[in-house]
Amino acid sequence: MPSTIDSSRSHPARFYDYWLGGRDNYLPDRRLGDEIASYIPGIRAMARANRAFLGRAVRYAITELGITQFLDIGTGLPTARNVHQVAQDVDPEARVVYVDNDPIVLAHARALMSGTPQGRTAFILADLRDPDSILTDPTLAETIDLDRPVAIMLVAVLMYFRDADNPHGIIARLLDAVPSGSCLVITYPTADVDPKGADLAAAACERAGITMALRTRAETESLFAGTDLIAPGVVHLDDGHPELAEAPLFEPDPYSGPAWAYAGMGRKP
Repeated sequence: MPSTIDSSRSHPARFYDYWLGGRDNYLPDRRLGDEIASYIPGIRAMARANRAFLGRAVRYAITELGITQFLDIGTGLPTARNVHQVAQDVDPEARVVYVDNDPIVLAHARALMSGTPQGRTAFILADLRDPDSILTDPTLAETIDLDRPVAIMLVAVLMYFRDADNPHGIIARLLDAVPSGSCLVITYPTADVDPKGADLAAAACERAGITMALRTRAETESLFAGTDLIAPGVVHLDDGHPELAEAPLFEPDPYSGPAWAYAGMGRKP
């Protein structure tokens, strides 16, 4: 894993940061972000919708499912309303473990993200492609009680996995490590809304050396194998528990169409 910033190549966490209006990005990130935006005009609004859904999912997990422990894998760069902030606003004793395979992302996270005195916030440098590297890290057991339900957050990360990377097997391994009553949260981009635009955007990512594997609604639903989907099921980002929305995190965006991404929650029986 790299230990220094390679500012000559685009990085998913950084062009996502760019769409959210952050400052931790470089010219290649902005160029790729702008190219994708030329194919998906509402991409900035969609990135913000993804962030907003994450917050709603965290609140649902606590208020409706009674889950106060969160494993956020592929956390990305810190931004407004991170998982621990949302969770600990609802329950100050909530515990969150962030995981990312980029040491620069976790360096930012450690510097900027601290939790409440009652709760716990911790960080693991590991790769989702090797779920055992996450599950066997002593930081996880020190922070989260794996005998109690856990919310596994896979928000805007699985699109970097092709079928050959066995995302279903990776998810199954994570679910096997947590008890009944735990939940799985996934958001995933799709070409269902506009196949041409989405395919052009995916091709731009691939040219930049970034895997972008789009999925249909049915293919996204298949990622929830081993859980019972929570109503309303796999839906567009804005349709996932809108009743739990907070005040908008960002300035309004002129785009008003559906997000080109699905979101869902499943509960382990």
